[in-house]
Amino acid sequence: MNQKGLEKLFHETLKDIYYAERKILKALPKMSRSAQTDELKTALAAHADETQVHIERLQEVFEMIGKRAQGKTCEAIDGLLSEGEEIMDEFGKEPALDAGIISAAQAVEHYEIARYGTLKRWAEMLGKKDAAKILDQTLKEEFQADTKLTKVADATANDLALRA
Repeated sequence: MNQKGLEKLFHETLKDIYYAERKILKALPKMSRSAQTDELKTALAAHADETQVHIERLQEVFEMIGKRAQGKTCEAIDGLLSEGEEIMDEFGKEPALDAGIISAAQAVEHYEIARYGTLKRWAEMLGKKDAAKILDQTLKEEFQADTKLTKVADATANDLALRA
């Protein structure tokens, strides 16, 4: 009987976040172009660069476990990115656009934080210390990205949306 244990769950979840990161990388340029403030444009562009590094790190983890780097459709990230698209379409050049983009981006960040936190813990439990270190590095960067988005929201975006 083929039992599905933590090793299999780790691999499947790794495929999930690999798919998600690649989809996010494709979505970030449009979000950055749509943003109204330079501060948000810069934050999103910087996160695109970081996301490329995250993808490369995931490829390294796949290599560590002897698996081909491959994504698996993640309906959760597809849905979150679709909501971001809807916000950009609905709010166009309205004053609340940046606040909406930030809310969508933070939903994505929180998904990534959940995935990387889980993967890190499972890697530790499976004795994959090197993989756990790599996943932890990305996890910390996702927390930093979320914090940076909050600062942009507090500095400008939320006030612009409130005054509209």
